[in-house]
Amino acid sequence: RSCGWVDAARSVVPPSEKLFTWWSHRGDWRRLNKGRRLDHIWVTPTLEKRIRDVKVATEVRGWRRPSDHAPLFVDLDTR
Repeated sequence: RSCGWVDAARSVVPPSEKLFTWWSHRGDWRRLNKGRRLDHIWVTPTLEKRIRDVKVATEVRGWRRPSDHAPLFVDLDTR
């Protein structure tokens, strides 16, 4: 914030909600739902007004041979 950047995901998902992009390979990651937020997308205040949605692609984490990260997407209105 000190440089004027905006956390795109947190502009949509309130701080009271869990928002992870990484889960350990130990245990049942879905049931435990404990992770960390390692991936971020930062935007300018002008672009923040154009954010339509944010998604963590958790289905990727459930693939047969998954990464421990799930991609983070931000949908911007480009009109």
